[in-house]
Amino acid sequence: MKKQLLTEGKISTLIFRLSLPMIIAQVINLLYNMVDRIYIGNYNGDEGLVAIGGVGACFPIIIIISAFSALFGMGGTPLAAIALGNKDKEKAEKILNHSFILLTIIALILMPILFIFKEDILYAFGANSKNIQYANDYLNIYIIGTLFVMLSLGLNQYITCQGKAIYAMISVIIGAVLNIALDPLFIYTFEMGVKGAALATIISQGVSAIFIVYFLRSKKSIIKIKPFAYKIDLKIIKQVLLLGLSPFIMQSTEALVQITFNSQIKHYITDINEQTMYLSAMTIMISIMSLINMPLQGLAQGTQPIISQNYGAGLLDRAKEASRKLILYCLIFSFSFVGLLYIFPGTFVKMFNNNSDLIDLTKKLIRIFFIGMMFMGIQIGCQNSFLALGKSKISLILAILRKIILLIPLTFILPLFFQSTGIFIAESSADILAISITLIAYLCLFKKYLNNY
Repeated sequence: MKKQLLTEGKISTLIFRLSLPMIIAQVINLLYNMVDRIYIGNYNGDEGLVAIGGVGACFPIIIIISAFSALFGMGGTPLAAIALGNKDKEKAEKILNHSFILLTIIALILMPILFIFKEDILYAFGANSKNIQYANDYLNIYIIGTLFVMLSLGLNQYITCQGKAIYAMISVIIGAVLNIALDPLFIYTFEMGVKGAALATIISQGVSAIFIVYFLRSKKSIIKIKPFAYKIDLKIIKQVLLLGLSPFIMQSTEALVQITFNSQIKHYITDINEQTMYLSAMTIMISIMSLINMPLQGLAQGTQPIISQNYGAGLLDRAKEASRKLILYCLIFSFSFVGLLYIFPGTFVKMFNNNSDLIDLTKKLIRIFFIGMMFMGIQIGCQNSFLALGKSKISLILAILRKIILLIPLTFILPLFFQSTGIFIAESSADILAISITLIAYLCLFKKYLNNY
């Protein structure tokens, strides 16, 4: 792509060119854990039903690691994109290098903490006596790859913000294809079970991380990783943290929500076999939700540099047009996907396990759980539009709104009236309320922020 492409040309074409690789990358990135769950869920008959619930208890930890990646990655890339729009390459490169250093430091801090407290954390996050061994087996290996995970997730956006989304997609494809190939080898051929799934994942993430770091040090990259070339600048760190706080909370609250879901299931369903069934159903539904959210995030991540660079260049009408089209395209996708889910729920559930009782239970819960997700494209599009302008405060408020202010309290309140079903009603209720408030905020504030440039 030409250097000025993001500030020239048709907006819809730019969105397609940048977002399609990112959507593909996000979907393929989803396969890292999705393929693990599919193989594990179908491993060794009904034992797979228990195993998938155990691996589900690891999800909040995996999400927390990803959230720290977003804190320093997504917190820096809009700033770098705006700097590139202002033709300030040196500032953009400083932001990249600060993100690289922060990602490395946090990864090295998280690893020993997770090793020491992993079992207590797993029980708190929803594991029970029946599936704890599977959870432990998976997490013991996954923690080793924390640095690889954080670098691959946190730095990939720095490739996209230069308009080089194809390379960002390739980095994810390399790891995902490797993971798909290694999973059956380790899980079935070497009979490693969930340990094999975790090992395949961290090897794949390691290869992706090496590719990304290599690219960001190559001549093809406009800005380069030079960790010792720049002095630590506390102002840049503060800016990255403030902007990254919104995506960090967006992702980490997903972990908090899953913890709340799992703990409420354990509270209201005391029979260990029925409890395990519900925990496995929840794991499957969270996985299906990722199939909706990850492409939406890919679309948003591909469009963010277009909004940011045009905003940085003072081309406000183009920034506004990109934002509106982002929201429209996100809404079309979320509405269409959930529509298919409602028509063919069993098809989605059978990917993970063929137990008839689990299929029937999950199909029933899906119709309650996903009502609000039809309109989730509005939430993602509006929230990421604010993020693209560097407006961390409003983006942070909207991030907190859906999960912390609405969903978690509703998860405790509604079961008082509807028992365990109330846990699943809480998700759809919070989604509808949050989407409505976010749309109102966008209509009232986005144009104002542009005009105050």
